[in-house]
Amino acid sequence: MNELESPPPHRPALRWILPLAVVAVGAGAAGWWGWSQWQAQQARTAQREADAALLVQGLSDSLEALRRDQRSTSQRVQDAAATNRVLRDEMLGLSQRSALLEENLAKLADSTRHSAQALQLEETELLLSQAGQRLAYADDVDGAKRLYALAATALEDVQGNDYLNLRQALMQERNALDTLGSGTRTAVQQRLGTFAQALTALPERVEAPAASTATPWWHSLLAPFVTITPTASQGPLSSAERVAAWDSLQLELTLARAAVERGDQAAFEQALDRVGLWMPRLWPDSPALRERRAELRQLRTSVLRPALPELGSTLQQLRTLRDGS
Repeated sequence: MNELESPPPHRPALRWILPLAVVAVGAGAAGWWGWSQWQAQQARTAQREADAALLVQGLSDSLEALRRDQRSTSQRVQDAAATNRVLRDEMLGLSQRSALLEENLAKLADSTRHSAQALQLEETELLLSQAGQRLAYADDVDGAKRLYALAATALEDVQGNDYLNLRQALMQERNALDTLGSGTRTAVQQRLGTFAQALTALPERVEAPAASTATPWWHSLLAPFVTITPTASQGPLSSAERVAAWDSLQLELTLARAAVERGDQAAFEQALDRVGLWMPRLWPDSPALRERRAELRQLRTSVLRPALPELGSTLQQLRTLRDGS
């Protein structure tokens, strides 16, 4: 009787165990790699959010500081305006005292000719001094013209050949004063206000020029990966930066107005120079922007205290004549 044949070894089962183990190891490695990539992506996202929050906080702090400076400057301008009003009131009081002095001169008409003439000269000197103060501190050209007219009226009654040159000098000084118009600083303030109003009409975006028919080879090469957009169509600043830059420009305009009020030529020119630096950052290049910049350059050449050699010459001659006599 034949012996029973032994069953063959289970080699097929062992043959599948090794590939399955390899597949399991590969799947585990892929899962670990994917998890690590996901963790790295989350870390980068968190870092970008932290950087953005820090940048926004910094811009907010800068904007708040600029606003504080602007409020402080506005307060100083208001204080200067109040001081000017007080000065004008004092000038008005001096004018009233001059009127009283004129009445006293009328009452002393029966006194000696020498005493009346001395009083008239004192009145003329007082009126000329007040006119010079109005021009120097308040740029009140109209008030100075009225005082010069009163001085000319007072000087007309003074007899003597020695005072002919004095009346001629006063006439020349009044003619020079007429060339100032309503006042140099007043005209500059009006021009500055018109310029600031014109800035609000500048376009924030300018249509990009039409592209040429010939496209550069690198445009075609990068077209599938990036989109090339001219910066002129997007503007030079972001929204937050634009707000901060606009506040800075308004601050510089306020400083320029304050400098005009004080008659500070150097501070006025420096403020307008800083305005000129902010303009190309706020608005893209356009014909309107170039026109405003040309207007700004012309405004910068304005002289806040024009040098008129005739002003003050009559008062100086009157004092010289009085001291010589």
